[in-house]
Amino acid sequence: QVQLVESGGGLVQAGGSLRLSCAASGRTLRSLNMGWFRQAPGKEREFVAADSWSWTGLSTYYGDSVKGRFTISRDNAENTVYLQMNTLKPEDTAVYYCAAVQYLSGNSYDRAQVYTYWGQGTQVTVSA
Repeated sequence: QVQLVESGGGLVQAGGSLRLSCAASGRTLRSLNMGWFRQAPGKEREFVAADSWSWTGLSTYYGDSVKGRFTISRDNAENTVYLQMNTLKPEDTAVYYCAAVQYLSGNSYDRAQVYTYWGQGTQVTVSA
């Protein structure tokens, strides 16, 4: 069983930065594909970033709305995944969820339904 615990959310002004953390337990990150999703009120869950294994190693992917501003990374020693969020915009306001799956086929990293483990979410609010 994998447990994911997010932290680092909060209130920040537009243009500011936050770093979200996702601490994983139960499995090493080397056996997990990780993703970040977010969901704002009245909207569907949106893909933010993923860090997935392939034959050549780790690959990172980003949703179009955050590309160039957000960075996903791992600290294997801490078994923690991070989401560095820069140049935040009010439209980034959402509950952010960390997700994990052991086996990921094809290019399905951006589909919430393929992830089997989820954190409880952390609120990010960006004020104008």
